[in-house]
Amino acid sequence: MYNIFFILLAIIFPPDYDEGQDVVRLDNPSFEGTPQDASTPVGWVACGENSTPDILPGYWGVYNEPSDGTTYLGLITREDGTWESIGQHLRKPLKANECYSFSIDLARASSYAGYDIPVKLQMWGATKKCSRQQLLAETSVVRHTNWKTYNFEFTPKKNFDYIVLEARNANGIYFAYNGNLLLDHCTPIKRCIRAMN
Repeated sequence: MYNIFFILLAIIFPPDYDEGQDVVRLDNPSFEGTPQDASTPVGWVACGENSTPDILPGYWGVYNEPSDGTTYLGLITREDGTWESIGQHLRKPLKANECYSFSIDLARASSYAGYDIPVKLQMWGATKKCSRQQLLAETSVVRHTNWKTYNFEFTPKKNFDYIVLEARNANGIYFAYNGNLLLDHCTPIKRCIRAMN
């Protein structure tokens, strides 16, 4: 009887050792949860006083279909110069001077309660919750309303236990504005194939 119980546990919650030290898996990588405004998906934390991400679709006029699972995340920037971000403590640290690859699906909502201008994504490495020590990845401005996969390679300069994902205004624009970014389907963070050869 106990053997069946442990077998079922192993099937439902598979161990994380199958790919050794070459993979860092994220908790809730597709931002699954109950759709609601001003709410952070399980496994993530809101980073900042004015960070109130939304679990979508269904709020603020945003009805895009998810790219994976049933929900996704919405982050905004504001004309008062604030922006939204989320972070996560990693199961395994990112190691200094190792090359990693990562991808995420991004889109923009054409209408998001007036927060409608395109913005970009920044991904930061950190040693403390919600801090930002190194910019690991950055997109250009996300103008498209359909989901597209963005692939990154980066090399941390030190060991990082946390990542932060945030929406930021476009480069070269010297005033803050109301924008939005939709995020879904993060892949595990993997060591680059060339780094393993």
